[in-house]
Amino acid sequence: MKLISGNSNRALSEAISSYLDVPLTQCNIRRFNDMEVFVEIMENVRGQDTFFIQSTSFPANDHLMELLIAIDALKRGSAKRITAVIPYFGYARQDRKTGGRTPISAKLVANIITAAGADRVLTMDLHAGQIQGFFDIPVDNLISAPVFAPHIKKHYNGHKLCVVSPDVGGVFRARALAKRLKADLAIIDKRREEAGVSEVMNVIGNVEGKACILVDDIVDSGGTLCNAASALKDKGAVDVSAYVVHGVLSGEAVKRVQNSPLSKLVISDSIAATDAMKSAKNIEQISIANLIGEATRRIFEERSISELFK
Repeated sequence: MKLISGNSNRALSEAISSYLDVPLTQCNIRRFNDMEVFVEIMENVRGQDTFFIQSTSFPANDHLMELLIAIDALKRGSAKRITAVIPYFGYARQDRKTGGRTPISAKLVANIITAAGADRVLTMDLHAGQIQGFFDIPVDNLISAPVFAPHIKKHYNGHKLCVVSPDVGGVFRARALAKRLKADLAIIDKRREEAGVSEVMNVIGNVEGKACILVDDIVDSGGTLCNAASALKDKGAVDVSAYVVHGVLSGEAVKRVQNSPLSKLVISDSIAATDAMKSAKNIEQISIANLIGEATRRIFEERSISELFK
């Protein structure tokens, strides 16, 4: 097995390497003066099972190009199998046409990764499960419930819990976590008037007197979560926290979360934390390295990954 890390989240790659007790393969990724990306794998990979770890987070296009060029380098180095380990799959929110003359960029990116020479993709909590079908190669889409559930049980032991989906589209994810926690389920009914702006309309379910756990795949501007937290407080929730897999947190999102009714926002380390995230008192990051590491081991050993979630 060969583990290679891109530049998007070196700390996560090192944690995965530590879990597997497999050192990271030396890889030189640099830029020419005009910002062209150059990748050189510094060790022999001929006949090896290779895993290139790279989230396509900010700057998304640079990190995507690193991923594609690294895959090509591995292919031309005669690697036996190339698995693109993408903890955060950028462009996943563009999974359908939203109007006339608009792209389905998630499908485009899937095509590019396949054309570059990847044999398999390992990712985490895709924005929409059907994105797996955009690829013509196997895709393993890990879920965050095995990471989030123990953390919630530890910090909310003795509380009457209610898992809340911030929109109708996330009900499946919220229901899976609620089942693990044996908690109630509620849904936020919202209407989005324009991109990045959401208006909470109603809370479906009884949240009065309960500790509410908002669960979602991506937090970007933070507007949806903060509005949902306010709505839940208005309906009598005694505490509101949020567990979100991918902490994009662009622009003023961190300040928005700090000034919101959220007692805590817990995110995974699929995206490297910024200084603002690290200094925010109500934002906590927990690691998915062991989960991704175990999935990587199972791919290498040709064992079942679905058993991780039973």
